Amino acid sequence: MKTIIKNATWLTEGKRERIELKIENGIITEIASEIPATDEEVIDANGHLVAPGFIDVHVHLREPGGEKKETIETGTLAAAKGGFTAIAAMPNTRPVPDTVEQMEWLNKQIEETAHVRVLPYASITTRQLGKNLTNFEGLKEAGAFAFTDDGVGVQSTGKMLEAMKKAAELDKAIVAHCEDNELINKGCVHDGKFAKEHGLNGIPSICEAVQIARDVLLAEEAGCHYHVCHVSTKESIRTIRDAKKAGIRVTAEVTPHHLLLSEEDIPSLDANFKMNPPLRGKEDQQALIEALLDGTLDFIATDHAPHTAEEKAEGMELAPFGIVGLETAFPILYTNLVLKGVITLEQLISYLTNKPAETFKLPYGTLEVGKPADLTLIDLETERKINPAEFVSKGKNTPFTNWSCKGWPIMTLVEGKQVWEDVKVCNVN
Repeated sequence: MKTIIKNATWLTEGKRERIELKIENGIITEIASEIPATDEEVIDANGHLVAPGFIDVHVHLREPGGEKKETIETGTLAAAKGGFTAIAAMPNTRPVPDTVEQMEWLNKQIEETAHVRVLPYASITTRQLGKNLTNFEGLKEAGAFAFTDDGVGVQSTGKMLEAMKKAAELDKAIVAHCEDNELINKGCVHDGKFAKEHGLNGIPSICEAVQIARDVLLAEEAGCHYHVCHVSTKESIRTIRDAKKAGIRVTAEVTPHHLLLSEEDIPSLDANFKMNPPLRGKEDQQALIEALLDGTLDFIATDHAPHTAEEKAEGMELAPFGIVGLETAFPILYTNLVLKGVITLEQLISYLTNKPAETFKLPYGTLEVGKPADLTLIDLETERKINPAEFVSKGKNTPFTNWSCKGWPIMTLVEGKQVWEDVKVCNVN
């Protein structure tokens, strides 16, 4: 199959230039200012931006066990709609992918139902209970992307060190949700102004930072690639920055919601503003932006976490943690960071493409001849409001309802195959 994308633009040295791409059998075979069409399918980009397909290494697809919230099929369709062509699925499902057999089942389900590439995590410990390590060697052989108990922090220092040594031997990363259970305080929001005003238990910043401090020293001892999920506090940033200066192999991600919101933005006891880690103070939010810009934080990941409307209706104290993010990530970041001059468009695309690819040695995230044709077309001009009713994800739980945004992905291709198209905008001849 041959396809030519005509009348596109792309970023080169910070400027948009006209570009056309030729795709054959899922591979980019030519990039030029103009490519004559013969018998190829033609996609008219109408001047829209073409970018590498986005990569998200922190997504909850809920299958198996949580199909009311999301499935591999619906979650990957949401990814495609948001411009993502590769996502990594977290293991807090039921059952957990903690055995070779379960990992093989998961990969078969992915092969049969996924719209985009899915890289499955395996758990660090059996059933994510923090007690017994899983079969790292067997799970790697079965296709595990990396190892994490995301959703809970590994509480045992000895167990974490053992896991890191195993992972280092296999050249796999340990990816950590950092939370000391003794410091959670039965909290549902940040231990700050909002908690005090509403009489809620708060989760203190030290709950996250203290486990990162422990883990970077363990990673140094083990010689392991240690990656920190959804960093949220200025104390965590200081710890990661110092570890990087010391030469420790630590990387870290930040979510769109922690970059754009703080506890001061929570309007009421609305559980669509409940996530873990929680929205922190304004100083933390500003520190996260600065850390992304100076390289302390390596890239952006959504932590897409769908829940049912019934679950979220239980209120701030009882509702589960988490919000969806795949379909809104680029528009909210482009509108509120790029258009406001906080970061450049080139930086934003890098944080969503080549940065996560380089961190995890993935062969994606660039537009180059000879590379897979994983790409997205983006309309940077049209402005519209976020409407959860239009989400293709089963989850509608977002704090960004009615935010007016530009920068909407309108077509997504994986290996040259269209997996999402906004038929109101695109023109395929």
